[in-house]
Amino acid sequence: MFILSKIAIAIISPLGSALLGGLLALIAGSIGFRRLGLVLGALSVLWLWVWSLPATSYALRDYLESQHPHMAVETMPEAEAIVVLGGGTWPMQFGQAYPNLGAASDREWHGARLFHAHKAPLLILTGGHDPRFSAKSSAESMRRFMVDLGVPDSAMVLETESRNTTENARFTADILQERGIQRILLVTSALHMPRSVALFERQGLEVIPAATDHEVRPEPAWRLWMPSTDALDGSARAIKEIVGKLVGR
Repeated sequence: MFILSKIAIAIISPLGSALLGGLLALIAGSIGFRRLGLVLGALSVLWLWVWSLPATSYALRDYLESQHPHMAVETMPEAEAIVVLGGGTWPMQFGQAYPNLGAASDREWHGARLFHAHKAPLLILTGGHDPRFSAKSSAESMRRFMVDLGVPDSAMVLETESRNTTENARFTADILQERGIQRILLVTSALHMPRSVALFERQGLEVIPAATDHEVRPEPAWRLWMPSTDALDGSARAIKEIVGKLVGR
C-alpha cells in the first residue's frame, strides 16, 4: 500500500499527470487518432504551464496555509506535549556524521522555540526510515539537530516507525496514550497542517496547531506569471495535501 500510494501521488501531481497525458497523446497519434493526440498533447502542456505559474501555485498554497496563519510563540497556549512531524531533516545516511536540513527544517526550529518558551515539558519527534537506504530514522536526525538547538535529550521521545502522516498520527497517539497525554501542540509546515490536524484529531487527541514554514510570500507582479520549477513543486505538494485530506475523509 505504501508503494501504491507513492505511485498514486506521482500520477496526480501536475508533472505526473502531464507526462501521462503526453504519453496518451503519443499513443493516440501512433494508432491513427492524430486529432485526439494533438488535443491531449496541447492539454498536457497547458496543464503543466498553469501549475508552473507562481500565481496559480500561490493561490492553491494560500488556500491551505491561510487556515493556520503564523502565531507568535508568546501567544500560543500551553499543552502537555509538543509533537513535531518529520520532514524537516533527512534520515541520516550510512557513514554520515550530521543530519542534512531540508526546506521544512523550520519545524524543528519552531518545536525548539515552543519548548524553550515553556509551552510543554515534552517533545515527541515522529518519523521513521527505510533501513535499506538510511542508517538512522528521521526522528533521530531531528533529535540530533534539536540537541544543538538546546533541547535536552531527557525532554525528547522518538517515534521511529512511521513512514507517512497517517502513521505519524497513529503511532504517536500510542506513545501519548501510554503517558496519559491528551492535549498537544502540533508542529508542522502550514501547507501540511490541515491534513495533519484531521489525522491527529481522528486519534482522539486535542490538537493545537502550531504552524510554521509558511511558503506564500509577496512577489513582484511580473514574477507571478513566469513559470518556475519552485511553483510547480509547490503546486504538487498542495494538490497532494488536498487530495490526501479528501481521501482521508
